[in-house]
Amino acid sequence: MTEAESQVLDLRRPLVVGSRGRLSSGWWGMWSILATEAALFGYLLFSYFYVAAQAHAPWPPGGPPKLGIALPDTAILLAASATMWWGERGIRRGRAGPLRIGLAATIVLGVVFLGLQLIEWRNKSFTPSTDAYGSLYFTVTGFHMAHVLAGLVMLLFLLVWAFFGYFDERRHSAVSIGAIYWHFVTAVWVAVFATIYLSPYLGVQG
Repeated sequence: MTEAESQVLDLRRPLVVGSRGRLSSGWWGMWSILATEAALFGYLLFSYFYVAAQAHAPWPPGGPPKLGIALPDTAILLAASATMWWGERGIRRGRAGPLRIGLAATIVLGVVFLGLQLIEWRNKSFTPSTDAYGSLYFTVTGFHMAHVLAGLVMLLFLLVWAFFGYFDERRHSAVSIGAIYWHFVTAVWVAVFATIYLSPYLGVQG
């Protein structure tokens, strides 16, 4: 084979335009985004403890927050993370049914989480402008709600693609990336719940 013929054959080879798993640019891109988002929530929670440590009045001003909504809401989000994990595991094994069910269940649970969070907002006796605690509470939980909403939009697209058969045991990087984001949202809420809802009962003020 001449050198010219070899070059022609090389040009006919398909270009590698995608990758899977940890070689995926989307995988690394998601982790880069989550690193910045983790820093954001870290600053917010640090601000909460800093202001609490500097407060001369009782903290929180109205006493420890009630757990009647936040506790079951936390369980709901943990369940949503479990259904997401189950769905992703299914498609890794080439089973599209569990993926579709898992995505749908995660979306429903995420919507319920947001609905309960909005009910709790409505029931609060303070506003973001009432005091420092009110500002921190609505800022931290509001940022988290925005991330949950973004995650739900992402999962909705994945669900549509799943019904079109876009994923299988070899092609599921988008599902794994979506799962990483959703598990991150759940982990952040656990930190928020421990900080805002539980720490006042433990007397932790920084």
